[in-house]
Amino acid sequence: MANQGAKKRKEENTRHMANLRRLIIACNVIFILVRMLIFHSSFTWKHWVALLLTSVAYFIPYQQLAQMAKPSYADDGELLDGGFDMSTGGICGYLHDIIYITSFVQLTSIISDKFWYTYLVIPAFGAYKSFGFIRGFLSQGSEGEVEDEKSRKKREKMEKKASRTKFVKTRNR
Repeated sequence: MANQGAKKRKEENTRHMANLRRLIIACNVIFILVRMLIFHSSFTWKHWVALLLTSVAYFIPYQQLAQMAKPSYADDGELLDGGFDMSTGGICGYLHDIIYITSFVQLTSIISDKFWYTYLVIPAFGAYKSFGFIRGFLSQGSEGEVEDEKSRKKREKMEKKASRTKFVKTRNR
């Protein structure tokens, strides 16, 4: 009963990784069947490159997620940790987003090759996040900001209130 949480997380991660694997295989099979077999007359070398690109875009995040989901065991074979929680955000969420965007691009590119522009969302989001991170380092507080009269008076009033000594009433018996 001591490692019940770790066992549960291990089972959840195994199930989650199997679902991701099924998604990747299904998207590749649909792309190959529809694009290569049904629309074979419009199939060019660019579509081979597209299949290779999406395969790499699936492989790298999937391998990183698999490493994160891998449980750790003690020397005697006892389960120590069930792996990383796949439902959390952060890098795990970003890796899932890459897999889901890749599957969307791969399936919709069957309809039109213009859907490959959707891949630009990934570096655009990375630039957006990086800009916010860098901007935090560049702005060093509120130095140089012009303070209007109303906010200055409010700030002074709060400072005055904070500097007053506080008396605690006690009842003597």
